Amino acid sequence: MDDNSILSKMKIAVVDDHDLVREGMSAILASRNATNVTKFSTAMALVTQLEAGMSYDFYILDIELPDLDGFVLIEMIRARNPVAHIIVCTVHDEIWTLRKLLARDVNAIIYKSGEGTEIITAMEEIIKGNTYYCNDVYKALKAAGDNSLHPSTRELEVLYQISRGKTSREIAAAMFVTENTVEAHRKALFAKLGAVNVADLIVKAIDKGYIKKHH
Repeated sequence: MDDNSILSKMKIAVVDDHDLVREGMSAILASRNATNVTKFSTAMALVTQLEAGMSYDFYILDIELPDLDGFVLIEMIRARNPVAHIIVCTVHDEIWTLRKLLARDVNAIIYKSGEGTEIITAMEEIIKGNTYYCNDVYKALKAAGDNSLHPSTRELEVLYQISRGKTSREIAAAMFVTENTVEAHRKALFAKLGAVNVADLIVKAIDKGYIKKHH
């Protein structure tokens, strides 16, 4: 497979509020014949294009953006294109950040401190149908004793509401779903976190970094 020729056909969106990062990323992509690149300095600039019906083969995103939470942007992209190829390029290596990204099924996570060409490696792996996480991400997850059973985005919403003391009925009303759906999410959360009761669930969720401790 000639990855360079495949990349030349790809529409790529690069979203980062730092001009140097955007231009550097574009230069690296251009060096591999990936020239159909649109650069965005804000999340909403991309959202405007999505709302106009535009779509891209790859979305290369920072998660710390000036106008919109990067996790929300990922969900907005996924809502429009469930199989979108999303690569997160970030400086954030906290375990809770990595877990939130994994829960949103991003296709690749790389650090800005890594080699510039790693973005090409990530894209080539995604084209082959694989995910790609840089070595430091793997090390961080292994050190934290992680496994692949991460709560989904909806389960994380339910988890947050549970941590706020909400009942299943209240959660169902807030999320516009049935109580049965909430109960299914609760059951999945208990299984994935190995919790025996709500208090245990919250303690384990805080320990794993899925939710932050309330002060």
